[in-house]
Amino acid sequence: MANIEGTLSMTDGEAEARDALNAHVREIVAWHFSPDTGTPFWLDWAEEAGVTPASQVKSFADLALLPRFEDEWLRHEPHDRWVPRAYSGRPFKIFETGGTTGMPKQRISWEDHLIDYSDFSALLDRDYPDAFPHGANWLMLGPTGPRRLRLAIEHLANERGGSCYFVDLDPRWVKKAIADQGEAIARQYMDHVIDQAVELLKHRDVGCLFATPRLLEALGERIDVPHAGIRGVFCGGTSMTPQVIRFLIEEILEHRAALVPTYGNTLMGLAVAKPVSAEDGFALTYYAPQPRAVLRVVNPDAPGDEVGYDEWGRVELTTLTKEFFMPRFLERDEAIRRRPCPRFVWDGVGEVRPFRSTEKKTVEGVY
Repeated sequence: MANIEGTLSMTDGEAEARDALNAHVREIVAWHFSPDTGTPFWLDWAEEAGVTPASQVKSFADLALLPRFEDEWLRHEPHDRWVPRAYSGRPFKIFETGGTTGMPKQRISWEDHLIDYSDFSALLDRDYPDAFPHGANWLMLGPTGPRRLRLAIEHLANERGGSCYFVDLDPRWVKKAIADQGEAIARQYMDHVIDQAVELLKHRDVGCLFATPRLLEALGERIDVPHAGIRGVFCGGTSMTPQVIRFLIEEILEHRAALVPTYGNTLMGLAVAKPVSAEDGFALTYYAPQPRAVLRVVNPDAPGDEVGYDEWGRVELTTLTKEFFMPRFLERDEAIRRRPCPRFVWDGVGEVRPFRSTEKKTVEGVY
C-alpha cells in the first residue's frame, strides 16, 4: 500500500493508524451531525449546504467536503452554538487563545483538557519516570486566567500525586507592550515573573516545572535550576530552535534535569516531541495526539496539498473530539513535514515557528 507520496510502502503500524483515524473521523462526524447529539453550528451548516456529512464522510480525506474552520467563528458565534446537544444543560469552561487586543478566540470545553494531559502523564511514566516522579509538586511559569493551560498543568500535577504552584503572566499584555514600547518592557516583566519564581523555589518543595523557553532561560540566569530541586521541565508556549534546545539542555539544565518540549494550544491539545538528542542535532519533531487531533503540513498557496517530507509548509490542524470538531484549520504556524517514527506512526511537524516569520517581524514576548 502506498503512502500519500506514492513512493514508499506504508508499514503495518501506519496502516493501522490510518484505519483507526478513518474510523474515528466517521464516529466524530456522525456525532456532531446527528440530530440527537450534534452541534447546532454544524447542524445548521449542513442544512443550509444541503449535505449529509454523516453519510458522505467516510475517511479523513473526505473532510475536504466540509468548510475549513475559521477562527473568527470562535470570536463571534454565541457559545450555545458550539454545545453538542448531548451536552445540553451541562455548564462548560471557557478558554481563550491568541491575540493582543479586541475579542479573543474562545473555545468551550468540558473534559478534553483533562484527557489530553492524562495521556501526557502516561507518556511521562513511560519515557521520563525519574524526571517527573509521582508525588512531586509542580511550579507553572505561564499564563493562568482564561487559558486552559493553567487547569491542564494543575490536573497533570494532581494526576501524578502532587500539587501545583503558579506564577501568572498575561501574554496579551506583554505582546502589546512590546509592540508599543519595545523589548525593554518585556525584560522588566520577565524579571517580575522570575522574582516570584525564585522566591517560591526557596520556600516550597518543587520537583517539576512548566515554563516557556524564555522564562526557563531567565530562571537559569538567576539560579541553578537543578540545584533548586527541579528534576524535569515541561517546556512549551512558543517556538524553539535546535540551538535553543541545546542551550537549555546543556547550559541551563546541565544534563541534570530532563527537558520535554511540547507544541500545543487550546484548539488542539498537546503534541509531544520525540525525545531530543545530540545525535539528531537537537532537532524537534512533534506528533499530534492522533486520532483526537491531526496535524498536516500543507502548501501555503494550495492548502489542499501536503508538502513533501522534509519540506516547509503551513500547519493545518483538525480537532476530532465529541466536545469540539474543527476541520482543516490553517494555523498561524509553519513547520517541516517529518516522517512517522516507531513511537508515533503518523506524520510529525518539525521546527515549528510563526507563519512566514522569516519574512516579517513576529512578536512572541515571554510566551
